[in-house]
Amino acid sequence: MKATVVATFFGVFLTCTYTAKEATKKAKKAKLYVPQIDCDVKAGKIINPEFIAKCPPGCQDVKYRVYGTDIYASFSSVCNAAIHSGIIDNTGGKVLVQKVAGHSGYRGSFSNGVRSLSLPRWRESFLVSEGKPRKGVTYPSTLEYSSSKSTAVKSEPKKTEQDPKDMKSADTANTSGKASDEGDAVHKEYQTTPVLTPTTQMATTTPTPTTTTTDPSTTVPQPTTTAAATRTTAAPAKARPGLHRVRDMGSSSVHPAYASVVAAAASAQRQEPIATFQRAASSPVHLAMEIDSWKPGLSIFDTGFSSKEELNPKPLESISQGNQNCKVDLSFLMDGSWSIGKRRFQLQKRFLGNVAQALGISSAGPLMGIVQYGDDPSTEFNLKTYVNSKDLRNAIEKIQQKGGLSNVGKALSFVNKNFFLDANGNRGGAPNVVVVLVDGWPTDRVEEASRLARESGINIFFVTVAAAAQSEKQNVIEPNFVDKAVCRTSGFYSINVPSWFSLHKVVQPLVKRVCDTDRLACSKTCLNAADIGFVIDGSSSVGTGNFRTVLQFVANISKEFEISDTDTRIGAVQYTYEQRLEFSFDKYSTKQDVLNAIKRISYWSGGTSTGAAISYASEQLFSKSKPNKRKIMILITDGRSYDDVSVPAMAAHQNGVIAYSVGVAWAAPDELEAIASDPAKEHSFFVDEFDNLYRYVNQLIQNICTEFNSQPRN
Repeated sequence: MKATVVATFFGVFLTCTYTAKEATKKAKKAKLYVPQIDCDVKAGKIINPEFIAKCPPGCQDVKYRVYGTDIYASFSSVCNAAIHSGIIDNTGGKVLVQKVAGHSGYRGSFSNGVRSLSLPRWRESFLVSEGKPRKGVTYPSTLEYSSSKSTAVKSEPKKTEQDPKDMKSADTANTSGKASDEGDAVHKEYQTTPVLTPTTQMATTTPTPTTTTTDPSTTVPQPTTTAAATRTTAAPAKARPGLHRVRDMGSSSVHPAYASVVAAAASAQRQEPIATFQRAASSPVHLAMEIDSWKPGLSIFDTGFSSKEELNPKPLESISQGNQNCKVDLSFLMDGSWSIGKRRFQLQKRFLGNVAQALGISSAGPLMGIVQYGDDPSTEFNLKTYVNSKDLRNAIEKIQQKGGLSNVGKALSFVNKNFFLDANGNRGGAPNVVVVLVDGWPTDRVEEASRLARESGINIFFVTVAAAAQSEKQNVIEPNFVDKAVCRTSGFYSINVPSWFSLHKVVQPLVKRVCDTDRLACSKTCLNAADIGFVIDGSSSVGTGNFRTVLQFVANISKEFEISDTDTRIGAVQYTYEQRLEFSFDKYSTKQDVLNAIKRISYWSGGTSTGAAISYASEQLFSKSKPNKRKIMILITDGRSYDDVSVPAMAAHQNGVIAYSVGVAWAAPDELEAIASDPAKEHSFFVDEFDNLYRYVNQLIQNICTEFNSQPRN
């Protein structure tokens, strides 16, 4: 009997083990569904940080641009980058893509039939490898694409509701932790705070906080740690850390239980009674708090304008037909954080409405969109949503507060990547301007995000309200954050207002600044963002008369650009067997000085060593180019070179030089194509005689601008 029981038990055990193994095998054999992408899909358009995708056949084409070698800029075609790296061929196949950080430079190369291009810098990179899943990594069966439509951008981020049993320990971790100077450390500290769900309307439901019977001015109610927080349509909000300014809780839309946590943290930081934050908004003491920062003898605004202009703003001008003298594309970053409170959020909306009225919104004048930021940014509406001030003001009135922290750096990164797109109404020829409204100070770092935005040609203005008092400065994550963010630190790009109740006074001064397009130093176009080096053939076959014609051609191109030490710069090299630096990029900073210098170039005469001239120009001109400038070489020659041109040209391309070749008479077509950047047909020109050079001035400039506008914005 005993043996029978043992045998039966052993048989059941073997059966269960076999069944489990078979189930495991089936699970392992379950095929991963691999989503297919098109040849023109860029890595930056896919939000997933790591994914496997299937490329179709036929992606090996110059129209699918690739930037970099081994590590590619996210502006590159995923499939053509995979072909360039040798992971797949032109028949297509599966590719594993991993997003990595941006690089300061991407080297172009020719590999597997694909010519990749060089790029000075880009904000995000990616790696490609064989399309096999890595162990322990779950890959999406559907890829998430970044959308240019505001409705998609506006979707609220998913938040995780915290288990009630963990809230007490999380709260302890938050209040005991010290604020770190590093942004990531601060972010981690924020994540330890309990997540409570505020109601959409304050009168709807009220969770039951656990309170004591002592005087409320000295004792802080503690929120319940049960699941009493009511779920509503409002997105859950993270509790504010102590280092973030807390004001106007009485008039705020913050949940009462949530407000008590915030008030406790604020009290610990600022050593002020809790009752200070719980007074009604209309009380005399509350109003006194709003205006106590106005001190006699204190300059009201830190500006580049006269105090008379700032203190006496003109009445708002209603421009029914739009202000055609102010053609700018504007994005306002409005502060939706909990620190601002409900009342001040309304003041901010009123200010934005007044700005819209004063600007005179129109399709022929200024266009304005709004991004609200808190924990995460979202587009309220883009540039093309409203084309008159009345509709725009009505839309502003309907904006609801997001809540959360004041993550300005994240908002600037979002705008740089997503806002100024053609699909959102960006007009290209109009300067891009961002105006950041911030209550107190940001809760993340802004320097790096601002730098990338400035290099993208975005003019950043800051309007800071109620800046940190001396006792609060220790809580500011990034001291002097405004100076680190704006284009110039002269005061033109920054306005500080002591109180939200005084914000209306800066409407006209701000409008005047953003419309002063001559002073918008960060705007980059194809005509003001390059270092252009002319490499001029001075060989004997050219002759004196034709050489003067070549110089006129050089001058005609140069005068179309905006020339200064901060805009486009011009340099020139003349060559025969030898080379001569006629003038460097930093020699002349005005257009007239450059044109005069071109006229003074004397004809040299000699042989034709074009390859050596390209190497010389790379060393003497382009090695000294500014990092944020596009390096453009325009080489003019009338004959075949005595030396090789392909190797020096390729070296120049790999160093980020965009090369245009212009051949006359006996110039060799194969050499012109070798010198020119890809695609050669857009970068090389040929005329049968010198007198016809003028015909290609406009075409060459047009090609430069077309390429500029099709390349990454930074």
